[in-house]
Amino acid sequence: MTLVDSHCHLDDPQFESDREAVLERALAAGVSRFLTIGTGEGPPDMESGIRLADRYDAVLASVGVHPHDARKATEETWRRMERLLAHPKVVALGEIGLDYHYDNSPRDQQRAVFVEQMRLARDARKPIVVHTREAWDDTWRLLEEHWQPSGLGGIMHCFSGGPEEAGRALAMGFHLAFGGVVTFPNAAKVREAARNTPLNRVLVETDAPYLAPVPMRGKRNEPAFMVETARRLAEVREQPFEELAKATAENFERLCLPLQSING
Repeated sequence: MTLVDSHCHLDDPQFESDREAVLERALAAGVSRFLTIGTGEGPPDMESGIRLADRYDAVLASVGVHPHDARKATEETWRRMERLLAHPKVVALGEIGLDYHYDNSPRDQQRAVFVEQMRLARDARKPIVVHTREAWDDTWRLLEEHWQPSGLGGIMHCFSGGPEEAGRALAMGFHLAFGGVVTFPNAAKVREAARNTPLNRVLVETDAPYLAPVPMRGKRNEPAFMVETARRLAEVREQPFEELAKATAENFERLCLPLQSING
């Protein structure tokens, strides 16, 4: 059995004291590969994921400006991001998108930064990792205009919508990444979406150190806990756990590593 954590924040300060032990526990649990999200504290530092990918064979990285940090982006941000996207272990651009819940950056800046990063991802031929919260309408509009024509696809990170949103994302070529939310008692619509998603479009993630699954709620999340999420997802979909694990790992590699051979 092998699993891929398609979205985690291994650079988070919560892992500073025991990061290697966290990775060892995950590898022992059957998680063989990790995509650590390289948004960090926002620009100018976008190398947080790359530093870890360079250090650990099993870790891959993304780069991106989170919508919370859109106000920090400058022209120099885009020049540096273009260079960083060429790093051999950077396999995606993200997480990017819109967050109208916290509004940590003005909405017009969020939209402009989202569009610019889609342009960079198109040029680099890399998939995008999308964060959307309370912003579905604008997210769809911008994706339809600036991303769907590329045909590159991407990942709807920590998918929290229902069947309607799932259908729309799938029609645009996205994979849906399910995290701990799928285990929450009040997430019936997410489970319905997960049940109906084609197997070749399903991914699993932790968003560690956030959103620990049941029965670890309230604890710091870590990649080893993804086994609980994957087991629940397999139950919801009424398929063997090993089948789900194998398919989601293959889905990740097909999307993010089509032209690469990464050791680990």
